[in-house]
Amino acid sequence: MPRADGGVAAGARVVVGRARRRLARTRLRLAAWARALAHRWRSSMQLRVVTSALALGVVTVVLLGLYLSFSIRDGLFEQRLEQVERENAAMTEQVRQTFSSSPATSSDELQLLLSTMIQTLDTGASSGQDFFLLSSVEQSRLIDVVTRQPLRELITPELREATVASDGQVLQSVLIPAEFTSSEVPEPGVVVGSTVDVPTVGAYELYALYSFQPEQETLSFVQRTLAIGYVAVLVALVALTWTVTRQTVTPVRRAATVAARLADGHLDERMAGSRGEDEMALLARTFNEMATNLQDQIVRMEALSAAQRRFTSDVSHELRTPLTTMRMAGEVIHASRDELDPAARRSAELLYNQLDRFEELLSDLLEISRFDAGAAVLDVEQTDLRSIVTAVADTTAPLAERRGVFLSVDLPTEAPTADVDSRRVERILRNLVVNAIEHAEGKPVEVSVAADAKAVAVVVRDHGVGMTAVEAEHVFDRFWRADPARARTTGGTGLGLSIALEDARLHGGWLEAWGRPGEGASFRLTLPRRAGIQLQDSPLALVPPSRGMTQYPTGQIPVVNPPTGPTPTAIPDLDAHPLEDDVHPLGDDAHAAGADAHAAGHGPASGATTDVEAR
Repeated sequence: MPRADGGVAAGARVVVGRARRRLARTRLRLAAWARALAHRWRSSMQLRVVTSALALGVVTVVLLGLYLSFSIRDGLFEQRLEQVERENAAMTEQVRQTFSSSPATSSDELQLLLSTMIQTLDTGASSGQDFFLLSSVEQSRLIDVVTRQPLRELITPELREATVASDGQVLQSVLIPAEFTSSEVPEPGVVVGSTVDVPTVGAYELYALYSFQPEQETLSFVQRTLAIGYVAVLVALVALTWTVTRQTVTPVRRAATVAARLADGHLDERMAGSRGEDEMALLARTFNEMATNLQDQIVRMEALSAAQRRFTSDVSHELRTPLTTMRMAGEVIHASRDELDPAARRSAELLYNQLDRFEELLSDLLEISRFDAGAAVLDVEQTDLRSIVTAVADTTAPLAERRGVFLSVDLPTEAPTADVDSRRVERILRNLVVNAIEHAEGKPVEVSVAADAKAVAVVVRDHGVGMTAVEAEHVFDRFWRADPARARTTGGTGLGLSIALEDARLHGGWLEAWGRPGEGASFRLTLPRRAGIQLQDSPLALVPPSRGMTQYPTGQIPVVNPPTGPTPTAIPDLDAHPLEDDVHPLGDDAHAAGADAHAAGHGPASGATTDVEAR
């Protein structure tokens, strides 16, 4: 027996478990349908317009239907009630006259008089359905007379009391049972009561039952007709709204599709439906004209850009041969400078130094050309950033000593390793540290390194001249200088930060900067530790801990985070971009490109106020 009870309990648990699983699956289906419907609602303007029109139409139709239904019902009821009151008043007066003129005096004669009167009323022209003559005297010697005895229950004691107490007519709404109706359904009705005097007996109560079924059928017919009309109106409203919105939305949807194709680079796409004189045809023609002008502009710009890159590349390559010759001659003159007079000796030294800068400029131009042509690639290997930072510090230490700048490096105890191109990262950091030393005005320069699970970061902080808001808009522009009148003591080419920006972008990282006039600047390089990692934040703070961004509403250096471009996981085809023949640096539009990118506002949420993308 216990074994049987255990089996029943186990079976019940299985049934309950199945029911719960079915309920869970049903909930998941309903949630999926709700999400699909919500997505459809958000993504279709036509559906929203049609649904809104349908909802408004339903509300309007319901309110109008209720108003018409109530108005017709009240009108039919009042009209029928007035008719009943008139008929009952005439009938009561006729009964009174008959009783007053009757010579009957005995009980039999009076009983016959009552029965004859009820029969006369029942077969008369009145619309009354049943009639009742009830004695108001408790010990009456006459028997009450009614057409149908079961219907006497419709006359309530309250109605009898009101009828006896009133000199006129008293009405009460009743529901006639189905077994006493021709339609075999309960019918609405009214009982009208009044008093009459029977000779030698006294007051009697006369009641007449009137049916309101014809009026109810009329009202039902009107309501059915209105309902059909309302449904037809709603269907017509939906069809009309759908048609109108389709005529409006279809060209807009077509324009959006063509615009998306144009954005993907299919410049030959055009919008159909440009024939006609309506607004949609005007939209199509205007859109096509805009696309044509845009295509022409892009083609001209591409041709101009290609010509500029070709010109710059050709000039750069053509200058290599005379530069080599000048280098050889300059080295000979520089080696013999002690034999020259002081003026010639100084000229020889200047020539030698400027040749170094000229060669560096050509190298930077070729590097920029590789970035512009998409031919720059990474030589990635797992590297400890502490070794790169240490090498940069050792390289820039002589410059810091000459400028009287104390250069400090803060390295973590755990190795901040990442998959990077050591040469490019070293070039980024060298540019940042050299710039910090040059603008530190003898104050300390601090280099900090940190890492977390997804990223490594290096922050270079100086306490020198800082930067203003105007300078912030051009800090990564090519050949731009904060102070044109200020000499380049380190012989820079004006392309260092631009190349650093492109190197950071090539790694899929961020190059960000913050500054305040008179309080120095802070540059932060953040790189993913592995290819494909999307950076969300940085292990190091860009803004110095003692300063909050709310204290510096102006003069912020823009954050730089190019959203697109080559990454270690997307290396371009070298065969399609020969480095020596087809790459050219950017021309004179560098400043305009930087300003446009600054207005676009791309970049990480790092606390800075503006973003710049140097192209």
